[in-house]
Amino acid sequence: MTELGIGIGWRPEIAEAVEALPGVDWVEVVAENICADHLPDPLTRLRERGVTVVPHGVSLGLGGADRPDPARLAALGEKAVALGAPLVTEHIAFVRAGGPLTASPLLEAGHLLPVPRTRDALDVLCENVRIAQDALPVPLALENIAALIAWPGEELTEGQFLAELVERTGVRLLIDVANLHTNHVNRGEDPAKALSELPVEAIAYVHVAGGVERDGVWHDTHAHPVSRPVLDILADLASRVAPPGVLLERDDDFPPAEELAAELTMIRGTVARGRATALRRTVTPARRPAAPAQPLLIGAGARVSGGAMPSAVAVADPVVETVADPVVETAADPVVETAAATKAVATGEAIAATEAVAAGEAMTVADTVTVAGAVAVPCTLADADASPTPPLDAARQRVGLAQASLLSALVAGTPAPEGFDSRRLGVQSRALAAKRAGVVAKVAPELPEILGKGFRPAFLSYARTRPMTGGYRRDALDFAEHLLLANRPEDPAARRRLTEWWQDRSGSRPPGRAVRLARAARHVLVRR
Repeated sequence: MTELGIGIGWRPEIAEAVEALPGVDWVEVVAENICADHLPDPLTRLRERGVTVVPHGVSLGLGGADRPDPARLAALGEKAVALGAPLVTEHIAFVRAGGPLTASPLLEAGHLLPVPRTRDALDVLCENVRIAQDALPVPLALENIAALIAWPGEELTEGQFLAELVERTGVRLLIDVANLHTNHVNRGEDPAKALSELPVEAIAYVHVAGGVERDGVWHDTHAHPVSRPVLDILADLASRVAPPGVLLERDDDFPPAEELAAELTMIRGTVARGRATALRRTVTPARRPAAPAQPLLIGAGARVSGGAMPSAVAVADPVVETVADPVVETAADPVVETAAATKAVATGEAIAATEAVAAGEAMTVADTVTVAGAVAVPCTLADADASPTPPLDAARQRVGLAQASLLSALVAGTPAPEGFDSRRLGVQSRALAAKRAGVVAKVAPELPEILGKGFRPAFLSYARTRPMTGGYRRDALDFAEHLLLANRPEDPAARRRLTEWWQDRSGSRPPGRAVRLARAARHVLVRR
């Protein structure tokens, strides 16, 4: 296992600060934000200084029902080679659903969504992971994600799910302690129990980040201070195993460099606290007077510490487990409480998607209904096609139908699948739309400038029933066209600027009046 040390997520907004920060052993970069043949100069300078750079993917969707896209795997592998990375990382999540597997339009989430912790989903994930491992030039580690929603009918805890994944594939783990805290608040899951069930020896490194609680829901924003509960989970993890690396994630509302340095110091101190706890656990207590030896009968041929044990052994004292090398990591600086941290919005490469699933009632495979070319898909894992297909292909279809149904409810306004908390689905849907608006504002900063305060409400209204159809840049163009078709914005000067912006990037003129009327009529028919 590569020893990484203490690191920070590299982002263009803080590139200069990261270069100057003391004690940064390594950095992590969102893989989709860089090109293998044209690395950012600040990253190149860090590499020349001997700083390890790890690419962190967000678009593979290994938890999805489809097999991994070979082109995405190849691109991730090329970036790992270009960076000289010792490993690459991704997420246990799905980011798209639908398509040929479910005979429904492909939908794009624009963010990471949780997979159901079921045997079907685990079987699919394991095969996808093995495909990825075979294609990548370096080892792969997978991250647990934060979730606002829980799947009904789950069969495994998070710890059990991850432990079996490691056992079956040998994949490494990237444990995000902030995500464990998020799932504790939002889903009632015990972080300590999850850690106790994990194969901690498989941990490649750890993420630390901040968030905020609103109305009883924890939002893993990476734009708020790292909270004490998150640090306590980090300390608990460090008391169980010495993590090879720990990384601070920050993705928005970036603080001054001195605050970043203070956060890193706080993380070092927390890890040292956890390791000190581990050392105290290994200290053998003072011996008490030995009790009279009692014979302990053990089957002949049993082995203890590598040697054969006779059939009867006298045990005078209890056995105390110790670690072979009780080294304590100490912090070079005092622990400093500070603010800041943000959650990565999945920016970068456009993720292909198609038209939204139209509104409709949930139904079984045998009872699907086509509405204006879109298919309303089943809602439960149990509604499976009984056709004689290989077991894993059948599992993929069941998982695919369930994920497509959920994603359609989140991004296309179709009814909530059975068994889900509709209020939480609403929270998740709004969160996805907000993240999408934030990314569009970054890839097309002219739009907020042209629309002013009206940008965000207008985009959220647009996104409510219009999923992405071709990535974030395409999304920005579609949003602008949507406004122009509705003769918005009302200010003629702003509308003229928006028209010019759209023309410059789309390569054509906005639709004329006849086309607008035809589209409006078609939209009315579809809604009926």
